[in-house]
Amino acid sequence: MQLAVLGLNQKTAPVDIREKFSISQESVVDGLHHIDDYGAMLEAVILSTCNRSEIYAVLDDDDDGKEVLKQFLFDLTGNKDDIDRYLYYYHDCDCIEHLFQVAASLDSLVVGEGQILSQVKKAYAVARENSATSTVLNTLFHHAITTGKRVRTETHIAYNAVSVSYAAVKLAQTVFNGSLANSSALIYGAGETAELTAKNLLGKGIKKIYIANRHIEKARLLAEKFDGKAVPFDKAFTNAEGIDIVVTSTGAPHYVVKPWETQQFMARRQGRPLVFIDIAVPRDVDPDVANIKGVLLYNIDDLKAVVEDNIKRRGEEAKVAEKIIAEEVNELVERFRYLSFRPVMVLLTDKADRIRRREVKRAMNKLENVTPAQERVLENMSKMIVRKLLREPMTKLNSSAGTAQEEFYIEAMKKLFKLDMLKENKGEKQNHYRYAQQ
Repeated sequence: MQLAVLGLNQKTAPVDIREKFSISQESVVDGLHHIDDYGAMLEAVILSTCNRSEIYAVLDDDDDGKEVLKQFLFDLTGNKDDIDRYLYYYHDCDCIEHLFQVAASLDSLVVGEGQILSQVKKAYAVARENSATSTVLNTLFHHAITTGKRVRTETHIAYNAVSVSYAAVKLAQTVFNGSLANSSALIYGAGETAELTAKNLLGKGIKKIYIANRHIEKARLLAEKFDGKAVPFDKAFTNAEGIDIVVTSTGAPHYVVKPWETQQFMARRQGRPLVFIDIAVPRDVDPDVANIKGVLLYNIDDLKAVVEDNIKRRGEEAKVAEKIIAEEVNELVERFRYLSFRPVMVLLTDKADRIRRREVKRAMNKLENVTPAQERVLENMSKMIVRKLLREPMTKLNSSAGTAQEEFYIEAMKKLFKLDMLKENKGEKQNHYRYAQQ
C-alpha cells in the first residue's frame, strides 16, 4: 500500500498548461465516484485551485502508481497532452511533507495567504462526502489541516499577508504610477477572490467599482458592500464606460472577455488605455485581447514579480514553519507505522477482499444481461477462491503464534503481500520537484 500525490502547480507549469488541466467541481465529484475503475486506487482526494491541480491517493500497487494517477488526471480534465515535464509525483513521506507545505501556504504563489487552507479543507470534505476516503487519507488530511493551522498561529507568516487579489491590485497601482484615486475598476466574478479584490481596490483609493456576475443578484450583494454598482454580465462594458482596470476571477471554463467586444469598447474610449488583470485559471480573457491597441493584459503568472518582496520578507517565518512541518511529518509517520501493526491476518484478508471485489466488478462490466442469480454465483465463487487461497498461509501464520518463528512469518507476509501501511523512503529527499523540469 502506498500514499502518493501527482500534480502540477505554478512552480512547474505556466498558466496555459495549468488551465488545460484545471479540474471543475463537477469533474471532481464525478471522478471520486469512479476511483474503483482504476484498480490500484483505494482512496482519493482531488485538490484543484487557480494555481494547482493535485490528486492525493492511496494505491494498492506501487509499480504503476504514477501512470494510474496520470490517467486519472487525463480523464478528469479531458486532456492527454504530453505533460510529464510539468508533473511532480511524490510518495509516502515526501507526499506527506508536500501536503503539509501546501496546507501551510509554503508552496503557494503568495507565501502566507490564507485561502489555500480553506481549499484543502474543502477538497477533503468533498472527497469524504463522496465516500472516496478511508483510514489513510482521513488521517493524513486531518493532520495536514491541523499543521496548517499550527503554522498560522505559531509563526508570523500570516501577519499582513498578501493574497493573489492584493498582488493584482498592487500591479494595477504600479501601472498607474502608484495611485488609483482617479481610476475605476470592473470586476468579473462575485466569489471570495472577487470580494478580496474589491476590498483591496477600495483600500488603495479606487474611485468606483463595478461588479459583473452571471447571477445579477450576487453582483448586487457584493457591490453594496463597497458602494459599487452591479452590471449585467453580458453587457458589462456597455454599463461601465468609465473604467480603467478590469480584474477577472470567474470560474468559467471558457473565455468571458473576447477580442471583438473589447475592440468595440476600445473604439469608444478615444485612445484611453485599459488594463486587464486576469487572475482566473482557466483564463477569463482571450490572449488575443493583448493585441488590441491601448490594452495591457496581465495574467496570474505576471504576479510573480509583484510577490517576490513578500517571499523575501517571509523567509525567516518560513524557516520556522518548515521546522513545525518536519515535526508534524515525523509524528504522522509514526502514527502510520503504528497502524501497520494491525494483525497481519486482518491486513491480508482486507487486501484480498479489495482485489476480489475489484475483479468481480471488472468482470461484471464486461458481461451483458447478467441476472441477480448469476451475479450471486460469481460473488460466491470469488469469495470461495479467496478463502481457499488464503487458508494455507493463514494456517501457517496461526500455528507460528507464540513460537520463535512468529516474527519471521509476520515480516515475510508483510513483504510478500506488501501489507505495510506506509513504507519508509530510503535516503535523503531529492529535488522537491524531481519529476518536473524547472
